[in-house]
Amino acid sequence: MKAVALTHYLPVTDPNAFLDVDLPRPAPSGRDLLVAVKAVSINPVDTKVRAPKDTVEETPRVIGYDASGVVEAVGEDVTLFKVGDEVYYAGDITRPGTNQEFHLVDERIVGVKPKSLGFAEAAALPLTTITAYEAFFDRLGIDRDGADRGQSILIVGGAGGVGSIGIQLAKAAGLVVIATASRSETESWVRDLGADHVVNHRKDMVEQVRALGFRHVDHIAIFNDMRHWAAAVELIRPQGGIVSIDATDLPMPMAGMKMKSASLHWEFMFARAMHQTPDMIEQHNLLTYVAAEVDAGRIRTTLDTVLAPINAETMRKAHALVEAGTVKGKVVVEGF
Repeated sequence: MKAVALTHYLPVTDPNAFLDVDLPRPAPSGRDLLVAVKAVSINPVDTKVRAPKDTVEETPRVIGYDASGVVEAVGEDVTLFKVGDEVYYAGDITRPGTNQEFHLVDERIVGVKPKSLGFAEAAALPLTTITAYEAFFDRLGIDRDGADRGQSILIVGGAGGVGSIGIQLAKAAGLVVIATASRSETESWVRDLGADHVVNHRKDMVEQVRALGFRHVDHIAIFNDMRHWAAAVELIRPQGGIVSIDATDLPMPMAGMKMKSASLHWEFMFARAMHQTPDMIEQHNLLTYVAAEVDAGRIRTTLDTVLAPINAETMRKAHALVEAGTVKGKVVVEGF
């Protein structure tokens, strides 16, 4: 089968950053699905895994952490899907990735693809959807179905992949959304997705949020990086919560959090699959829920750019776009 792989961890400008290879087609067992991959999307985690380092792989390594496709075969213990089902999912960072024609994935982290979306549109959603959903509803404890209607949330990095779906999930839950964007193009993007207010994270966020009439906000999601920690601590309400997806070595003074009895949560969407947690199936459930919301017209895809086909040259282009840090929404690569 065709695959895009790497043996050396190189700058994306290097022609050998990715290689077109032919690999054996895997066979499913247990709760695994064998998925014929139709489209993949590129996330910051892809570029971080591929980032230059001295490691050399003895055999080609396939990465990739988002896909949509069709179930080709199933393991003997599969109960949720059958051959021919259209699916979308983000995979497992501890297993071979999605940048290959046929991919094995545990059914418990796979969702039914939205019927109203094509494969490219669907591939834009899984990883970021899981991240934002878990950040809001599992980590911060916001009620998905509107019991916390009217509460405020500041989404730092609103125009990125996670922020783009996060705005929609927060609005669906009835929250007042303050999203950050730093360019006119991305400001228009987040407003179109439903943000009630927009502030610029490259300027004084505390001043801007308070100018909107908010002394504090109920929830804060840091979906870009922890340089905004001090502003987040200042803005979070007493007994409120901050969630972050950024792994950081930056100083994070905690005195302000203690004085407010505020909470800090980390979101890592691979944790359930990596640790085989008893509630792994919650990712299947949430992806299926979001697919229904998409088909009902309440949530839309965050796709912005589609490249084709899925090969080494196109993958380098896609990684370069994501590394530039100016993409709004998601970059997808479609079709082998």
